Amino acid sequence: MTEPKIRIGGFQPLTTIDLPGELAAVVFCQGCPWRCGYCQNTHLAFRSSSKELDWEDILAFLKRRQGLLDGVVFSGGEPTLHDGLAQTLTQVRELGFKTGLHTAGPYPSRLARVLPLLDWVGMDIKAPVDRYETVTGVPGSGERALESARLIIGSGIAHEFRTTVHPALLTADDVQRLFREMVAMGVRNFALQECATERCLHRNLRHPIEPEYLKSLCQAEQTGVFERFIVRRL
Repeated sequence: MTEPKIRIGGFQPLTTIDLPGELAAVVFCQGCPWRCGYCQNTHLAFRSSSKELDWEDILAFLKRRQGLLDGVVFSGGEPTLHDGLAQTLTQVRELGFKTGLHTAGPYPSRLARVLPLLDWVGMDIKAPVDRYETVTGVPGSGERALESARLIIGSGIAHEFRTTVHPALLTADDVQRLFREMVAMGVRNFALQECATERCLHRNLRHPIEPEYLKSLCQAEQTGVFERFIVRRL
């Protein structure tokens, strides 16, 4: 089998949080089509890097961890940017590992092709659909994200939807509207993630967030519309 076309900007040999309930390794794919102001992995946002890793080296590592690790998660950047993702997932599954994907859903058709190769998906929902461009900087990104979300929900694959929040990008009202959109689509597993502002891609967002902001967002979910709702704090 030829080496898959995938650019890798980082690798974490062990995680207990990126594939729920499993011990996993994380492959960080290089490049993303969106430019979210609060992006934490700024070194992975662009399509090329001087520190790219070789997939064959990672594959050799995974072969040595058979029976020790449960799964492999592909994160980023944006994994679905890469044509070789399906081939890479197939190689991982042939080694006996479970597979996970972290995605923002910018390429619904590519996501549809790899969903049958996944055991779990975590999707980043950026904003209510009419506010997407404010966060991503890309027109039409909201419609593509919602199409991807529908594919994930319809797939029956275990999943989580989550939103990273920053008051300069999303108001409490925006988040409430996002909750309503997600519930209408059938989302039941949702997480709010506090932004690590010191690492934001856009410098004007690198300021501390008032505790009352996150508190107000939590209060917006008091009706218990999600079966599982969590807040990930720093």
